[in-house]
Amino acid sequence: MAGKEVFENRIKLFRIFGFTIYLDPSWIFIALLVVWTLSVGFFPFYHEGLTTQTYWIMGGFGALGLFASIIFHEFWHSYVARRFGLPMKGITLFIFGGVAEMEEEPRRPGVEFWVAIAGPIASILLGALFYLLLQAGEGLPTPITAVLGYLAFINWLLAAFNMVPAFPLDGGRILRSALWKWKGDLRWATHKASRFGATFGFVLIALGLISLFAGNLIGGFWYIILGLFLRAAAQMAYKQVLMRETFEDVPVRNLMIQNPVTVAPELSLQKLVEDYIYRYHFKMFPVVERDGRLVGCVNTRIVKSIPREEWDYRSVGSALGPCGEGNTITPDTAVSDAIASMNRSGSSRMMVVENGALVGIISLKDILGALSARLDLEG
Repeated sequence: MAGKEVFENRIKLFRIFGFTIYLDPSWIFIALLVVWTLSVGFFPFYHEGLTTQTYWIMGGFGALGLFASIIFHEFWHSYVARRFGLPMKGITLFIFGGVAEMEEEPRRPGVEFWVAIAGPIASILLGALFYLLLQAGEGLPTPITAVLGYLAFINWLLAAFNMVPAFPLDGGRILRSALWKWKGDLRWATHKASRFGATFGFVLIALGLISLFAGNLIGGFWYIILGLFLRAAAQMAYKQVLMRETFEDVPVRNLMIQNPVTVAPELSLQKLVEDYIYRYHFKMFPVVERDGRLVGCVNTRIVKSIPREEWDYRSVGSALGPCGEGNTITPDTAVSDAIASMNRSGSSRMMVVENGALVGIISLKDILGALSARLDLEG
């Protein structure tokens, strides 16, 4: 599942049953596209004779129902995951629909199966509910029955698409759980399921190119973008499993960079920007006293919030941010746990602290480099 770093600019909408619902700005594009498609193409084609204004109202309610259905689908993933003890960040609506964000992957194939199957089952049942409402409301006005029929259809379509055995779709996760149960090897199972996902992504790209040549520009581009996303997501999911398994018993001290770049609290913000941020291109720097004691952190977000005319006489010490559990770990922490902490906090660099002193820094870039070297040697 995607982490916070993927949705840096997301907006918090509301909380429901302990889960926070977020909105990524990319969702606005797909929301407008869905409303336009339903209002101009779908409803006028299947239900002729209504006014333009009515079609647009139907399109708006249809889009709202679709995204409520996506939240319902992802909610049941989140609910079942939490029942199995998996920590959940929340649910984010974005350009490709929605995602329930797990802070860590399931540790057993049975858990993977039930978390994955919960979403499609929920969508099938919700589609059945809309269908029953459609049958019960036979005498209702056409706009209402049309929207109910669309929501029944789209929920069943959502379930069917997610059941395609292409990781990281739900069907791909179910496939991975079965392969994992069969062989007892998560890495092998993820590799096979990810290849299905990458292949399905390639198929979507091919369908997109065919659609473009046939004159269906919107559909063609959409297939291509979705295919590229699935291929990238499948590859990233496999890489995350590799990192977790490869570094599960490796302590952070083995990979951390010792004597990292630090700044003194008396340094001016102007010097921080010119001599450190523009030179090293880090977004965050640890602030350390002369005795090596870590006193805080300073980052580009804090500096940006201070007027530029104050940078010359404001010190780093006056703009400190806390260094807490979100961005500090100990040297004996397993690298796999450090990766999980990065995922939770959305930070790509963690400070390694021992007895209050900064002893090193470990970054996602360093971990990926170590993983690449190991794979080159071990195949």
